Amino acid sequence: MSPLELAAIARRTSEAAGALIRKMGSPKHVSHKNAVDVVTEVDLASEREVRRLLGDATPDIAILAEEEGGAASGTRWIVDPLDGTVNFVHGYPAYGVSIGLQRDGAIVAGAVHDVPNGRTYWAARGAGAWCDDRRLHVSSVAALRDALLVTGFAPDRHERAAFYARMIEAFLARGQCIRRGGSAALDLCLVADGRLDGYWELGLKPWDVAAGILIVEEAGGRVTDAAGRTVDIDRPEIVATNGRIHDEMRSVLEPLLR
Repeated sequence: MSPLELAAIARRTSEAAGALIRKMGSPKHVSHKNAVDVVTEVDLASEREVRRLLGDATPDIAILAEEEGGAASGTRWIVDPLDGTVNFVHGYPAYGVSIGLQRDGAIVAGAVHDVPNGRTYWAARGAGAWCDDRRLHVSSVAALRDALLVTGFAPDRHERAAFYARMIEAFLARGQCIRRGGSAALDLCLVADGRLDGYWELGLKPWDVAAGILIVEEAGGRVTDAAGRTVDIDRPEIVATNGRIHDEMRSVLEPLLR
């Protein structure tokens, strides 16, 4: 299948899972994976729906998903059935369904459905990035001092609070301001849409970023790790920007990680 065909499957599937999440409503059962990460019956139901739909549409493609695991390598769908579960549990309207297709080591198609707002960000390699039927473009902000940034905090944030606080302090001193959205997938989409200018985060998982990385790149942005290398999707460390402030952001972040 072509990237556009795969993107259409990702888009339809993410929207179907989003409709299920809206129908199920507030979670009734919340379980802790660790001190900060949670899972609900809605996450599990969404993942079952995604697996069913992708299995029907592409039976020969393996699936890696957050709750039940799956394919460690090769051509695979990479799925977060509900990115931003903590937001969802608290009724904070920033969570979504993220589906990316990795082939030959690269993400070639992906979609992120913004569940509360009912819109879908999607991209196909070489065909641009879109929000529903609107073409996406990164912002034109040219300097870090004028940039609105976003970040997130890894699951070890209780133990390493001071480490993450140093990053916040460094960017507060240099950027215009900082947000913390709580959904890596949607943070990346907002960079692609030009609403945010730069994003960084450590300690992520493949399903958090697979679709979003492609969406940023196809919108004209740049995504690397803090050292400027290609992101390792299996151990992602992310700096995603409009491209214009990328080196400035890296110059702030990289010394803090040494």
